[in-house]
Amino acid sequence: MAWFETWFDTPYYHILYKNRDFTEAEKFITLLVNYLEIPKDSKIIDLACGKGRHSVFLNKLGYKVLGVDLSKESIFHNKQIENSNLKFEVHDMRKELFPKISTQKVEAVFNLFTSFGYFDLEKDDRSVFRSVSNVLKEEGIFVLDFLNQQWIRNTLEAEYETKKGNIDFLIRKKIEGEHIIKDIFFSDKGKKHHYFEKVKLHTLEEMENYAQEFGFERVAIFGNYDLGKFELQKSPRCISIFRKKPEQL
Repeated sequence: MAWFETWFDTPYYHILYKNRDFTEAEKFITLLVNYLEIPKDSKIIDLACGKGRHSVFLNKLGYKVLGVDLSKESIFHNKQIENSNLKFEVHDMRKELFPKISTQKVEAVFNLFTSFGYFDLEKDDRSVFRSVSNVLKEEGIFVLDFLNQQWIRNTLEAEYETKKGNIDFLIRKKIEGEHIIKDIFFSDKGKKHHYFEKVKLHTLEEMENYAQEFGFERVAIFGNYDLGKFELQKSPRCISIFRKKPEQL
């Protein structure tokens, strides 16, 4: 079983990341939809939605939102907050969204806060782009908010400790080949635990090649959550805005 199939379903994942800055996230999403000028009532898929906070916020902004995630525990939680314009489904992003999950094509797909790069095989990465392309309308928008691999290499902090509630987490990071690996050690109720996260350090060129293969063009790229200019050596984020090109007759 892949690391993300176990770690994301544990309560410890949500404990470790419970203090994420959702004010920053909501500001980013607001800037993003204003920049994209997506009409209200458009349908947006939140790909790898987790506990659904971003889906809920997009819905509050006036969009019809479908949040999908591989974590059954997260989707079980999210089902309790559904409404007529906010739905959640368990789904593996490598598999087709349309028509199995979404019964109609959509205006936009958002993949936010480094929810890509989990897979070892290139064919799985390509499958994500394929499924997103197939579910989007022509001229539809795919937002891929990913880490900037060069910034990660420049600023890697090898080890640190953080306390969340009554749990002390020891975090160790390393780069092995094309991946950044985060080892997570902690003890709870007398039992030692070790989980890890592994994300492929995709380059701009790799993502551009996937995009072109499946009918996208990159129309913008930002380097932070304020939609600032992307600089390869300095920007913490690599936020690509892809547009699905019309099919050629």
